[in-house]
Amino acid sequence: MTSTDIRALARRHLLPHFTKGAAWREDALPIITRGEGCYVYDDSGRGFLDGLAGLFCVNIGHGRSDISAAAAKQMESLAYWTNWSAAHPASVEAATLIAGHAPGDLETVFFVNSGSEAVESAVKFVRQYHRGQGEPQRTKIIARDMAYHGTTLGALAVTGIPKFREPFGPLMPGVRHVPNTLGERVPEGGSAAELPSVKAIEAVIEEEGPETIAAVFAEPVQNSRGAIVPPEGYWQQLREICDRHGILLVADEVICAYGRLGEWFGSAKYGVVPDLITFAKGATSGYAPLGGVLLRRPLVERLYDSPQAGTFTHGATWGGHPVSTAVAVANLTALSDEDVLGNVRALEPHFQAGLDRIRDASSSVAEWRGTGFFYALEFAADRHTGRPLTEQQSREIVGEVMPRAMRDVGLITRPDDRGATMLMLSPPLVADQVVLDDLLHKVSAVVDAVDTHVRT
Repeated sequence: MTSTDIRALARRHLLPHFTKGAAWREDALPIITRGEGCYVYDDSGRGFLDGLAGLFCVNIGHGRSDISAAAAKQMESLAYWTNWSAAHPASVEAATLIAGHAPGDLETVFFVNSGSEAVESAVKFVRQYHRGQGEPQRTKIIARDMAYHGTTLGALAVTGIPKFREPFGPLMPGVRHVPNTLGERVPEGGSAAELPSVKAIEAVIEEEGPETIAAVFAEPVQNSRGAIVPPEGYWQQLREICDRHGILLVADEVICAYGRLGEWFGSAKYGVVPDLITFAKGATSGYAPLGGVLLRRPLVERLYDSPQAGTFTHGATWGGHPVSTAVAVANLTALSDEDVLGNVRALEPHFQAGLDRIRDASSSVAEWRGTGFFYALEFAADRHTGRPLTEQQSREIVGEVMPRAMRDVGLITRPDDRGATMLMLSPPLVADQVVLDDLLHKVSAVVDAVDTHVRT
């Protein structure tokens, strides 16, 4: 089958995810055929640096024969079985590995297939948990503005991005969104309790009634709106608020877990033990679909022991699939054996120094944010005067200028317009200094194209 045939059949039979029709109909529709290390290759053999690790997930890099071998071996012995009233070795081993890396008493894993399903499962667990404890009125969720928590209807209700929510309303009621921590700093001599974002959470709890709140959902570093790193003490404050009011704290780590921030879990980086952690992506480095929820063991025991519940009334055909969990074991073992997290911590200063140089050489980079191997560059018309981009400039930069420049230099990553004009960077965690330098060189060329466009 020729590349022309593949493109024609894709347009006819394949409905893309989050892709505009005009882009899907382009003659130059990308066809990616293979990957190796930190690079992927199209149907013509041209290489592209994967600056987004697929979709924040290919932590171990592309083309690992050991992981594909683990999948094949599992298929030969047990290709499918469920976790309904039974267990199988692959899911048990994967759950044990994951729990072993988790903070505190987060010891129990509920497997699903994706990040959206993980968040959906967490919403259902916190509601059923409170009902089982004799508090059925605790159904409401607090989440943050512009936060992405998934696309299934429950997860979408928790998501705080208006343009993603609008086509599908009315959504699940009882979700309140509060400001995120963008631009916040703890005042000198003060504490995180004084942050406007924290005060907003306290205000919503007071307005709704603490006895009605089931959970607070937040990412350790918020992806949408551009790699927002929390102020010092923010997560401790969330933990204190939830403990004081009997609310469960849910860390959405679909992106942040498995080394993206240089730790197994972002919650550990910020020194807190949440009640639940949602995960996906890096658990298998994208080699097979897998998501899940990590839960504090006492919560699971209380749900099992409650007369109103006795079981978590939720499940999926593919949850804890033998092949996916065998892939997770191979992936997590490789991340550990090869000290991939140590690679992230060691090269973080080099990555950030390169971003400093790009910002300092550009008039249109307002700032960069992030940590580990997870960053966002935010653009303005002129950083020095504070002049913002016009709406037209933003549309052109995200829709035309950056994509064209990325194609020219051989870079795949995400121009982002969720709340600002940004470029996201999230390379595979196995990237060495040579690869990071290549990434920074390519990003510099993209920023130069933005500078030129803004000037002209």
